[in-house]
Amino acid sequence: MKLYDVIGIGIGPYNLGLAALTNEKTDLETIFFDQNGEFAWHPGMLIHGTDLQVPFLADLVTFANPTSKYTFLNYLHEQNRLYKFFFFQKFEMPRSEYASYLKWVAEQLPSCHLKSEVSDVIDHGNHYEVVVNHWGIQEQKSYFTKHVVLGTGSTPNIPFELDKIESEFAHHSSQYVYLKDQTIRAKHITVVGSGQSASEIFYDLLKLQEHFNYHLAWYTRSPGFLQLDNSKLGQEVFSPDYVDYFQTLSFQQRQATLEHLGQLRKGIDKETLHKIHELLYHRTVDNKPIPVTIQPLTEINKVSKKGMGLEVQATQWQKEDTFSFDTEKVVLATGYKPNIPDWFYDRFRDKIEWEDDKLYKVDSNFRLSFKDGSRTHHFYTFTNLAHSHGTGATNLGLAVDRNIQIINEIAGKTIYEQQRDTIFTQFKPE
Repeated sequence: MKLYDVIGIGIGPYNLGLAALTNEKTDLETIFFDQNGEFAWHPGMLIHGTDLQVPFLADLVTFANPTSKYTFLNYLHEQNRLYKFFFFQKFEMPRSEYASYLKWVAEQLPSCHLKSEVSDVIDHGNHYEVVVNHWGIQEQKSYFTKHVVLGTGSTPNIPFELDKIESEFAHHSSQYVYLKDQTIRAKHITVVGSGQSASEIFYDLLKLQEHFNYHLAWYTRSPGFLQLDNSKLGQEVFSPDYVDYFQTLSFQQRQATLEHLGQLRKGIDKETLHKIHELLYHRTVDNKPIPVTIQPLTEINKVSKKGMGLEVQATQWQKEDTFSFDTEKVVLATGYKPNIPDWFYDRFRDKIEWEDDKLYKVDSNFRLSFKDGSRTHHFYTFTNLAHSHGTGATNLGLAVDRNIQIINEIAGKTIYEQQRDTIFTQFKPE
C-alpha cells in the first residue's frame, strides 16, 4: 500500500496553504480531499465592494516563503492586475479577489481533490486509514497515511429556533448573495447579528432601500454595534509570540482571556460603521423619517411563520422586556460553529483527552492529545482551536505559522523558518 506523509481533510485556506507549502521545498507525499464539487470560499458572502479584514500579506504562503509562486502578489502578476492593485492603494484585498486567488492556487495543486468526501478515519496504531467516497466517479477507496490534518472549517450557527422555516424566508448570512434577489422584494427585512458580516449585509441593503421601498431592521444581542479594535499595538495579539504565551496559560485562564479580548476578536470595521452612519445622516436631512430600525441589547428567541410572512419573538434583555414584531425576511449573521464530522466522535472520542465535555485537548504543535501518550503518527487539527491557541485561531496570517510548525515536525527538520520576537509587546516579565 502507498503510505502518505500527510492526508488533509477539507480544503479551505488552512489546508490549501499546507498543500501549497508542501508542494514547494519538500518531498513530502501529501493528498487533500474535500467533499465540495468545486472550490469556493464563502461564496454566499462575496458582497460587491467588501474587503478582507487582514492585509494581503496574510495570504497562503508569504509569511513562510515570500518567493513562493503561490503568493497573492504573484497571482496579481499572473492575472495582469499588479498595477491595478498598486493604484488601488489599499493594504486589504477585496473578498471576491481573495476567493479567486484561493481558487487559482487550488487549481494548480495536483494534491487537492474535490468531489471526495471523507467518511471515516481509522487509527491502526502506526498509521491511519482514511476512507474516501469519490462521489464524482461513484467510487469508495481507502488511503493510508502517517499523519492526518483535520481542516473541515465551520458550519453556520443559528442560536434560536426557526420552526422549520424555508430558507427563502429566513436564512444564514452564508446564503445571503444567493437569496438576495428574493430578499429585496420584501416589504420588511430583518438582519440579526453584531459582527462584520451583519454590518456588511445591513449596509448593502441600506444602499438598495430607496429602490425597493422596504423597512430595514437590525437587531443584536450585544450591548451596542461596537467597533473592532484595529489599533496597531492591540493587533499584536495576532502574532506567533502571543500564541506561544497563550499556550502557557491554564484552560481556565485561556477561557477568561478570550472574553477579555472580545473587542480584538469581534466587532465591526470602523469604515463600515462610518459609511452606515453617513448614509443614514444624508437620508434624514430635514428630519425626514426613514423606515429603519437599529436596536442592540435584543435577543431573538424564535422566528415563526405568520400568514405570508414571519413573526419574530425577542427580548430586550437589559430591561427584561419581551416583544414581537412582523417581518417578511430574516437574515441571520449569527456566526459559525466548528464543523466536526460524525466519524470523528465515533472513532476518537474515547481515545483522546478533553479539556471539558466539548473541547478536545490540543498541544502546542496543533496535535490532538491521545490518552495512550507518546505516538509517532499524529492527528493535527485546524478546527476548533480558539480555546487552545487563542484569539488568532481563525486568523489567516497565523495559519501560515501553524503550517510551518506542522511541516517542520513531519519532515523532521527545518523546511521553513519560524518567525519569533516579531512584535513590540511582551506579555510577561522577562
